[in-house]
Amino acid sequence: MRLKCAAAFAAFFLFGASALWAQDVTLTSRDGKVELNGTLSGFDGEFYRVQTEYGELTVDGSGVNCAGPGCPNLQDYVAEVHLSGSATMGAVLMPALIEAYAQRGGYDVSRETLDATRFDLLLYRKDTGKLAARFGFRATNADEGFADLLADEADIVMSLREIRKTERINAREAGMGDLTGPNRSRVLALDAVVPVVAPTNPIKDISPLTLAQVFAGKITNWQELGGPNAPIDLHLPDPASGLSQAIEDQVMVPAKSSLAEQITRHALPGALAQAVAKDSFALGITSFAERRNTQVLTLSGSCGFYLDAARRTIKTEDYPLTAPMFLYFPARRLPLIAREFLAFTRGPSAQNVIRRAGFVDQRPEEIPVDDQGNRFANAITVAGPETSLQELQRMIATLGPMARLTTSFRFEAGSIRLDAQSRSNVQQLARSLEQGKYDARQILFVGFSDGQGAAKANRDIALRRAEAVSRAVSAAAVTANLERVDLGVDAFGEALPMACDDTAWGRQANRRVEVWVRFLPVK
Repeated sequence: MRLKCAAAFAAFFLFGASALWAQDVTLTSRDGKVELNGTLSGFDGEFYRVQTEYGELTVDGSGVNCAGPGCPNLQDYVAEVHLSGSATMGAVLMPALIEAYAQRGGYDVSRETLDATRFDLLLYRKDTGKLAARFGFRATNADEGFADLLADEADIVMSLREIRKTERINAREAGMGDLTGPNRSRVLALDAVVPVVAPTNPIKDISPLTLAQVFAGKITNWQELGGPNAPIDLHLPDPASGLSQAIEDQVMVPAKSSLAEQITRHALPGALAQAVAKDSFALGITSFAERRNTQVLTLSGSCGFYLDAARRTIKTEDYPLTAPMFLYFPARRLPLIAREFLAFTRGPSAQNVIRRAGFVDQRPEEIPVDDQGNRFANAITVAGPETSLQELQRMIATLGPMARLTTSFRFEAGSIRLDAQSRSNVQQLARSLEQGKYDARQILFVGFSDGQGAAKANRDIALRRAEAVSRAVSAAAVTANLERVDLGVDAFGEALPMACDDTAWGRQANRRVEVWVRFLPVK
């Protein structure tokens, strides 16, 4: 059988005129009976991807011979991996992880700067000195990252926001699969959206609603916030950045507000922090990792609850304005070294690197009851007539001997679907079960709700959510021996609120499933 090649120009228009692999090749089976002509879209060291008039085909390189100008050098093959998107992730986090992976894997790393936004990290084998891989970076913003992916100019997108609906549809139509699926996207590290002021500013806290009103231009003077009689100077990241879009999604959209026009924009988060730190009358919103010398404002509520951004509260999503850092990749094979690198980023060594780089890692931590602040005292303080003393006593008796994991589960606003960070937590906890980390222990999925509606109905809803999370984790832990773990569910409804119920932010923070653990008693 002979398949005619697709026109080279058509392939260029479909997959990006600057695609590095866009050259004609002919693949011939070892016996010479089958010949495939087309344009080489990629080679991962094992498999060819060839664009033909019948679509893109993946061919095992061990069974064919390659002829043509696009054929790679099999003897000295160099893996090519192209990453595009968030400048924050590209400038700091990803290079730090690649260097840690290289050190562990026996590679030397060198960096080649191409221009203001592009650079390559080159991995050389220590034993031979030969080039093994080239990680090419284009560090701009999430919009550009997804555009590069759709143009076949990137293999991995770095993003500080979730993929937009239109980007998801376009990727699926281009044959890249569902980029929201567990094998197409993942959370690499955690961050949060935080309001910041200069250290000399007397204001210490602000409510999420007030923050939105300020950036909508409805509040313009510090005096309205309890500060001096001075105008508020507003600062935000560049509007094309994933961080800026995450700010709009998490701060402005829930308040049904739009950003004011008089806002100073910054291309880099570091420049924003520097400008705010030097101006006593400035208010900015940036990422927790890029707060630098500014003062982070506490999020307050009318009921007296306060929520601080800290490593643990970001992990648990008790701080409501979380901003996970995403990686997205299409439904095609990456080179082996890239797959090994991505596997490395899930391990404990990578979590240490993430933390040293100033971001929040995903390693689960156990928090004893004594280290959980005033959570149980607050529960007693705000308990209403529908939350009985008996139920509070049952909650304390159940959870008192246990420790809370920083792995928590929350849901998208107005939905029963887990949010992005929680979907990642399902996979994280499932892998821990597969590795036997919780053998001979009890894991209790505990559901909580907001206070809207009847207490019994809220507890029933919270219990169903806890059961759903337990099922999802169990299903994901394919190779785990669950007979070695005591998995259970419980719910206490509105009995342990994290935030005030009078705002959408507070209600969303209160609707959650926590994970509590303890060692099983020896029989």
